[in-house]
Amino acid sequence: MNAEIIAVGSELLLGQIQNSNATYLSKELSKMGINVYHHIVVGDNPDRLFNVVEAGIKRSDLLIFTGGLGPTKDDLTKEVIAKVTGTGLVYDAETEERIKAFFARRQRVMTANNRKQALVLKDSTILPNDHGLACGMVLEKDKRKIILLPGPPNELIPMFENYTQPYLLNEIKIKEQIQSKVLRFFDIGESQLAEKVDDLIEKQTNPTIAPLASGGEVTLRLTVKGSDISENENKLEELKARILERTEDFYYGEGDSNLARLLLDKLKNRKLTVAAAESLTGGQFSSALTDLPGSSAVFRGAIICYSNSVKEAELGLSREVLEQHGAVSAVCAEQLAGNVRQKLNSEVGISFTGVAGPDPLEGHEPGTVFIGLATGKWSKAFKIQLAGSRENIRERAVKYGMYYLLRNLSKEKVDE
Repeated sequence: MNAEIIAVGSELLLGQIQNSNATYLSKELSKMGINVYHHIVVGDNPDRLFNVVEAGIKRSDLLIFTGGLGPTKDDLTKEVIAKVTGTGLVYDAETEERIKAFFARRQRVMTANNRKQALVLKDSTILPNDHGLACGMVLEKDKRKIILLPGPPNELIPMFENYTQPYLLNEIKIKEQIQSKVLRFFDIGESQLAEKVDDLIEKQTNPTIAPLASGGEVTLRLTVKGSDISENENKLEELKARILERTEDFYYGEGDSNLARLLLDKLKNRKLTVAAAESLTGGQFSSALTDLPGSSAVFRGAIICYSNSVKEAELGLSREVLEQHGAVSAVCAEQLAGNVRQKLNSEVGISFTGVAGPDPLEGHEPGTVFIGLATGKWSKAFKIQLAGSRENIRERAVKYGMYYLLRNLSKEKVDE
């Protein structure tokens, strides 16, 4: 079965909101073995929408529309589909009563245009909306299945999970499932990683390998298609093992995990706390960690030591280090990590210092970064050279700090 997802709404074209619905639906459909071949976004224009619907019906077995089911005049999805398919529109009594009850409970007046949301395609199967007013619907026409879903994700997702997905599984009799496994890598470029597994990519049939670079990280998505879930999982694990034989030095996790989440889990599992001294990053490491629930169990706090005077006064950085090595140095990073660990009474300390740009500092070019790590047993400093904008350098420095901390906590003892 070949599917396409058509998002309706000028706000998507204007960039006012992201088309997260298409991402979600593609992921869920692929799990069911349904091939998604097209993503379309079209504005609230009847002529352009008519052309999109007409083209979609000619090329796809399944069309899923999102948005355009509201009460206003620019909500045109079902009206245009009715015109293209020659299907009438009728009022669904159950949906209309539910809308009336909604307004009655809130002691608000139901305006005439709200009744429009009870207007449905004739002979369609109604998909109840448990979190909003506009019902969804499924129309079967000329061996095509056309599904209409509301635009707001908090309405679309439960409607898909509770009603659309069971319908598809029951009606389409899907025999094969698509299963994926995402491997996550850091400190290696996309081209370098691809080169290491190039022969596997060239010979791929089932499972397949797809590399993707984003935010300074690289992922490999392994995808397999088959009717036996257990056999699919075995194939994915076998391919993962072959890949890690060549790339294990850069592998840090799987699935939706990220460096911050894995670091938090590692610290929790080892019953360790961390404190940060942030010069270059200005609090971004602390923010990334404290964005996660449960971080209070491991994060002691941070000192933003952007100026040298704060490095000296608050973190006890010696004047000798500043005069002989400078603030942008391995010695400075190592001493900051050790001092913040002691000052905030944590088992682990981490520090960031360097040059974000755009101008050089202390003879160092923008992108020069030093990251310090310290525990009661050891201290280390790492130098990296990054490229890109000021914002990009700071963001990637935080990720490198998490990456180095994860790897060293995995192989080094910590004086607890």
